[in-house]
Amino acid sequence: MTVKTFTLPDLGEGLTEAELLGWLVQVGDTVAVDQPIAEVETAKSAVEVPCPFAGTVQELHGASGQTLDVGAPLISVNTGDTAGTPAPQGGGPRGGQSYREEERAGADPRSAAEAGTVAAGTSDDAEGSGSVLIGYGTPAAGSAGRRRRPKRAAAPAGASGPVADGLGDRLTQQLAGQAAASGAAHDAMASAPRLAPTVVSPIVRKLAKDRGIDISTVRGSGPGGLILRRDVVAATAPEPEPAPAPPAAAAPQPLAAEPADGAPSATDPRTGLGVAGRVPVSGVRKVIAQAMSRSRTEIPEATVWVDVDATKLVELRAALKAQDPATAPGLMALIARFVLAGLARHPELATRIETREDGSQEIVRFEGVNLGFAAQTDRGLVVPNIRNAHALSARGLDAELRRLTELARSGKASPAELSGSTFTLNNYGVFGTDGAAAIINHPEVAILGVGRIIDRPWVVDGQLAVRKVTQLSLAFDHRVCDGGTAGGFLRMVADAVENPMSVLADL
Repeated sequence: MTVKTFTLPDLGEGLTEAELLGWLVQVGDTVAVDQPIAEVETAKSAVEVPCPFAGTVQELHGASGQTLDVGAPLISVNTGDTAGTPAPQGGGPRGGQSYREEERAGADPRSAAEAGTVAAGTSDDAEGSGSVLIGYGTPAAGSAGRRRRPKRAAAPAGASGPVADGLGDRLTQQLAGQAAASGAAHDAMASAPRLAPTVVSPIVRKLAKDRGIDISTVRGSGPGGLILRRDVVAATAPEPEPAPAPPAAAAPQPLAAEPADGAPSATDPRTGLGVAGRVPVSGVRKVIAQAMSRSRTEIPEATVWVDVDATKLVELRAALKAQDPATAPGLMALIARFVLAGLARHPELATRIETREDGSQEIVRFEGVNLGFAAQTDRGLVVPNIRNAHALSARGLDAELRRLTELARSGKASPAELSGSTFTLNNYGVFGTDGAAAIINHPEVAILGVGRIIDRPWVVDGQLAVRKVTQLSLAFDHRVCDGGTAGGFLRMVADAVENPMSVLADL
């Protein structure tokens, strides 16, 4: 029996830990190379971790909700023979090398030779698994780079033609036997009663979770038994009938449920109330807490705001939508275009303050703007950013806003897409709020908030009228600029919202 332990790989972007959201396999399940085995949540996003070994799950290191350090044991797999059928050779890429060794070997042929002897029956140009984690990966089939030609088995010194032919025949038979054994192992895993579910798409897995379906009971209709979205939809059980209402004389239910083990809930000594539960501050929530605390501690911020008549902007958006509904930019894209025009005139608000080794500080200016925008997801508030947003039109900004929002909400956004912004736009109007004093997204120096657009009484040419009004609020770092700069930027954006056609003509 050969047991190999796979450690939590480096997830990139300087991340040193990840929270284990849940296991996708159980002890005793049969796993294949590159099959997702666990879902982890980093400070950036949630990802599925593939296993580099094939075999039977021997041990799971960690429980759901536990935070694991990079390099800590994640899963142990028995890669030896199971039920008399040999497991797939190699136990993963390059005979069970670690992901980092495999990455080096795939990038440099000399490193591949130094990484270890190639397992018998495998060619020298065997490639990596192709599995890619966030900011980390191995070479996939068809990747660029030189390949080594397979080496022929050398005949013993002095061997004549028949002997060499005999060796060649035996080598051919050996390769054919190993190929057959690998195929038998694949068939055995496919028919194993406790085979781990074959699911590639996290969307399919989430759909099954939302519908309360045990993914291991779903029969896949895709290639090799792959579970597809239609399989989960077909396996959806009918909604259970609602439970009958309790009789009027029934005793009221307690507000705080008791723990599952039946033990009474603890009592908070300060309030005297029962403790309903404790939720660790981890993952995205932990990063948000740290960033907000650092922002409040380090940045001496000030806030300015103004009410704006957005009637003409709403009318412009309606006219564009009537002309071409498919490509008409949304209101946020138009406001983003105005923000970028304002930052071109007041670049101080898209800078960063850095502290030198001697303790002195300097203001770093950039050639362009990476525009971040706050996006609320099931995992918490994240800030995707549009790289080089200053070079995009309103339609280009709208396309990026939609694309990055979808990636963020599905948990597929990369660390590069969730970091590196130089100015943030926050539309808190979608939550039905009129205004807010937003916290600056450290290490940026400013953030612009947009409230909801509602009908309000407004004076137009000396007459009272009903107009579409919103509030813009700007929080800025008082170290990089004063109120004059902040007010000038905010007023420019407000004027653009009130008279969008005149401003767009100059962009």
